[in-house]
Amino acid sequence: VRYLHSEVETVERVEIIRDLRLGEFDVLVGINLLREGLDLPEVSLVAILDADKEGFLRSERSLIQTIGRAARHLNGMAILYADTVTDSMKRAIGETDRRRAKQIEFNAKRGITPIGISKQ
Repeated sequence: VRYLHSEVETVERVEIIRDLRLGEFDVLVGINLLREGLDLPEVSLVAILDADKEGFLRSERSLIQTIGRAARHLNGMAILYADTVTDSMKRAIGETDRRRAKQIEFNAKRGITPIGISKQ
C-alpha cells in the first residue's frame, strides 16, 4: 500500500505511479491527485469514500471522472461508500451505465472481444 498526496514531490509521485504499474504494490490511496487525467489501465478498483457528501468533489462530473479511473480495466469496478444515494450519485451511475451499454453494443455489432492492456 502506498499513499499519494499533495506534499509528495513530483519525482516521488512518478516513482509511486511507476511502482503501481509494475505491480510492486497493489493499493494506492489518494486524494484528488488521482481523480482526473491519469491513464492507468491497470487500475481495477476505485473506492470513493463519503460519496454522498455533496460538493465539488462529489458532483456528478467529479464522480464520473473518479469512477472512470477503473473504466479501462476489463473487470474494473467502482465502489461508492455512502449513507444515502444523492442525485449526483444517481446521475453518475446512470451515465456510466449508459456508456458501458453503448460500448457493449458497439463491440457486439462488430464482433469485438475486449482484451486487457498494459502500458509500459
